Amino acid sequence: MKCPACHNNNSRVLDSRPVDEGKSIRRRRECEACSYRFTTFEKVEESPLIVVKKEGTREEFNRDKLLRGLIKACEKRPVALKQLEDLVSEVEKELRSNGVSEVKSELVGEMVMDRLAKVDEVAYVRFASVYRQFKDINVFIDELKELIKKEQS
Repeated sequence: MKCPACHNNNSRVLDSRPVDEGKSIRRRRECEACSYRFTTFEKVEESPLIVVKKEGTREEFNRDKLLRGLIKACEKRPVALKQLEDLVSEVEKELRSNGVSEVKSELVGEMVMDRLAKVDEVAYVRFASVYRQFKDINVFIDELKELIKKEQS
């Protein structure tokens, strides 16, 4: 690892510890030439996960975009940010574990809505209304009936 101070290529590791729930390793290093101490992070490089949108366009999976949508759906609801972050992490983990490089946006949306319905029903309906693009009140009522049916079974 190149020293940021003197650009020497030799450094020794003083300390290593897992971070980010074991997904990365933080290493404390010391340059053998100038004794400058610095920190590096090492993590597994994940292949990109591509989301195929309804109209056929493709974009890289963006967990921040998904989290922003969930935060908007949960506005003024008693849902902790940690719950939403965990939900996004669960969805991303499941998508990556399937071993495919492309997923349809419909699958992502359904996975999110299944989990969100268990967290907060009002947030679920808000998210579904945007995701499914409710055209009128009848579609909205049908979605509510479906939610009630799921809850009763």
